[in-house]
Amino acid sequence: MTSNPNNPSNDDENPKDPLAEMLQNLMGGQGMGNIDPAELAKAAGLPNDPQLLQQMFAQVQAMMSSTSEGPVNWQLAHENARRVAATGSDPSVNAQQARETDEALRLAELWLDPVTDLSATGLIGRAWSRAEWVEATLGTWKRLTEPVANSIANALSNALTQQMPEEMKSMMGGASSMLQNMGGAIFGMQLGQAIGALSAEVVSSTDIGVPLADLEMALLPANVAKFGEGLSLPENDVRLFLAVREAAHARLFVQVPWLRGHLLGAIEAYARGIHIDMSRIEDLARDLDPSNPEGIQAALSQGVFTPERTPVQTAALEKLETALALVEGWVDELTAEATAKVLPSATALRETVRRRRATGGPAEHAFSSLVGLELRPRRLREAATLWATLKEERGIAGRDAIWHHPDLLPTAEDLDDPQGFSERRRLAEASDSEVDDALQKLLNGGYDEAGDAEDRESSTGGSDPDDNDPQPPNK
Repeated sequence: MTSNPNNPSNDDENPKDPLAEMLQNLMGGQGMGNIDPAELAKAAGLPNDPQLLQQMFAQVQAMMSSTSEGPVNWQLAHENARRVAATGSDPSVNAQQARETDEALRLAELWLDPVTDLSATGLIGRAWSRAEWVEATLGTWKRLTEPVANSIANALSNALTQQMPEEMKSMMGGASSMLQNMGGAIFGMQLGQAIGALSAEVVSSTDIGVPLADLEMALLPANVAKFGEGLSLPENDVRLFLAVREAAHARLFVQVPWLRGHLLGAIEAYARGIHIDMSRIEDLARDLDPSNPEGIQAALSQGVFTPERTPVQTAALEKLETALALVEGWVDELTAEATAKVLPSATALRETVRRRRATGGPAEHAFSSLVGLELRPRRLREAATLWATLKEERGIAGRDAIWHHPDLLPTAEDLDDPQGFSERRRLAEASDSEVDDALQKLLNGGYDEAGDAEDRESSTGGSDPDDNDPQPPNK
């Protein structure tokens, strides 16, 4: 018997929850009224492939009927990322590509040795397909996005519940768990879509400036070739330049062990404080017409699900952007030094990478819109100038010594005025030294001795009593 919302029993032997049946029909691809799942998928930015859509909706149906470990369905995110990464062409790395990548990264390490005080990593250079990049980095993506992902998934679930008519709330029954999973399934699909698309843009494991794969040094040959298209430069030059950047990133994150946790921790802290505007999501849930895919697409394009930043988060983002700029600026400067005399195209490639990192690709923009986090080093050029200035003033060892402790890192003010960094640091170090000396004197009891001496001087008029006594007459 066909489900009837006005008759929740459906039949006497097998009563069904009308909301559960409605959602199952929708997610099973049967549609409801004049809703076309293909049009809905198109509005959400998913590929218009009937076979692929059938698999996706079947998968979502299974996910909706089961419980997940948290608000976000990470299994769905993983599988969708792999599916998107394989869209078009993602050939496996062949033996020649693996050999060329290994040779490029080995040579890059040799070129870096004279220009940095940080020693080589000893890591084995790897060549990854896009799917392998997804596998190697998904754990870090989960760590970076989970705080904001949970907020968005909960907001979606709450909005769906609040906008549901009262008569349907009373009939929730077995559909409650499905509704709780809906937000996580939706966000998981969107996040997987963004990560999968990003796999077609990145050229290495550290291309976005963050070590997504710990203790790895890798290039993606297919994307390296794509990067070089239209540059009219030798393919080997492009590969070597990008290999030097990857090796410099790897050397920095391996030899400065606190840096990876510092960056990832800053991103996590920022993400945890992101505010989700519930009113915008509630307005969407109330006003959206499911039979109008164009309206859905327009709503999504307006960023209705994009998290909002609070003033506190804006300040946190400035600190995060400064840290990212310092990493990218150091890598940029070292890569330029290491390749200046061995790659004729180094200057052109440096400018190409700078512009690419400053603007970001389509997938990077999609990711930032989804989670409210941009990982572009907006102040890369200023940071590179700062590191060049420090090398002139302190030498290679003095410049790289800045990475010894997070408290030594330059600030946004230092990026504004690279020439004044050393003087500000000298004054700060002098002030710290005075505080340390005073504290040590206090611990040693020096202030007590000085106080006793002052008390004695005060009680005797400020001078030696023998000096005030009249001299005895000569005998």
